[in-house]
Amino acid sequence: MKSNIFKIGKRGIVIIAITFVIGVSVGSIFFGSSSSKNIEAHKHSGTETVDHTIWTCSMHPQIRKDKPGDCPICGMDLIPLKTNENVEEADPNEIPMTESAMKLAQVQTYMVKKGTPEKEVYLLGKVKPDERNIAALTARFGGRIEKLYVNYTGQNVSKGQKLASIYSPELNTAQQELLDAAKNKADNPAFYKATRNKLKLWELTDKQIDAIEQSNEPDIYFDILSPISGTVTRRDVSIGDYLKEGSPLFEVINLKKVWIMFDAYESDLPWIHLGDKVSFTLQSLPGKTYTAKVSYIDPFIDAKTRVAQVRVEIENPNMDFKPEMFVNGVLQSKIASSSDQLLIPKTSILWTGKRSIVYVKVPKRETTSFIYREITLGAAAGNFYVVADGLLEGEEIASNGVFQIDASAQLLSKPSMMNPEGGDSDAGRMPGMDMSSPKD
Repeated sequence: MKSNIFKIGKRGIVIIAITFVIGVSVGSIFFGSSSSKNIEAHKHSGTETVDHTIWTCSMHPQIRKDKPGDCPICGMDLIPLKTNENVEEADPNEIPMTESAMKLAQVQTYMVKKGTPEKEVYLLGKVKPDERNIAALTARFGGRIEKLYVNYTGQNVSKGQKLASIYSPELNTAQQELLDAAKNKADNPAFYKATRNKLKLWELTDKQIDAIEQSNEPDIYFDILSPISGTVTRRDVSIGDYLKEGSPLFEVINLKKVWIMFDAYESDLPWIHLGDKVSFTLQSLPGKTYTAKVSYIDPFIDAKTRVAQVRVEIENPNMDFKPEMFVNGVLQSKIASSSDQLLIPKTSILWTGKRSIVYVKVPKRETTSFIYREITLGAAAGNFYVVADGLLEGEEIASNGVFQIDASAQLLSKPSMMNPEGGDSDAGRMPGMDMSSPKD
């Protein structure tokens, strides 16, 4: 019995061993290859699922990372960056901006369109007398002031009114010559005419000369008469003063019509034309607005003030306008011949001295993109500028948040206001400092 059991156990062990070997062999055949394939497939699938998404900051687009996290500058959560790499015509200088970045930077856009340039020109001026109504009286001969009929400046006088009386030996001699010539005017009419003309040159009227002839005696005192009606604005003589030929006596100005002389800067002159209406007010007459037309534009620019004089004329029957009063004027200008000009807001422009820059929105982009462009500007028109060259009607430009777009361009080393060529620039470096690594 024991031998049989031993024999059977030994035989069973052998059978079990053989069965195990056969099972391992069969298993390797059927499952070994699939295991290796699974391992390779696992490795392959791991390679294919590598995430190529670029993560950036909505406020600092220069931050680029291959996994989500926080912005190292401001601490905001990074967001996935949508690029325009699939667009064949994408420009490498485009500046992409996410929706959140545009909202934070308050970026707004404006569609370039044509319009009529209009501008309100604000002018500051003064009331001036009409130079055509100024009479300056001077002494035509030497003498002495015997009487004054005008005692103070500002006195109103009428044409032909006496201003002063002068005693003059020269005038007495000339009157005597007239009387002698009048007695013999039939024999020597030329001499008689010459003596009358001499007195006329001394501003004696025909009525005064006829009075001398009729009295047959020379007048001792000669009366100075006002040549116009107006206001005495200057009195240069007093009783008893001795005069020489050419000495100033009086100045009389008719202020019934005055000039308003406005100062116009060079940049305003293209908008001012003869016949334009100017509305103006005076501090001394609050609540009243006057209107007049431009009658004269100075052809010269003042070398010191850099302004040109623009004149309007206005009637002054009640003497409300007094010389040297300050006047505030507004001229509403419209250039009718330029109604097809391109206009863009002033807020959309960056100036660098010689260059004018805008950022144009690139059309047909999944992510909003802007690109740098230099343009040529025309005249300023209120809150707008006329575009002379560089933009087309229908293009869309950034009208607000332009500095933020330009800052992003500078950080991305793309063409910008301070670096029109793009690439690495020295913008932001301190003079004399070299931030690059030392060369060996």
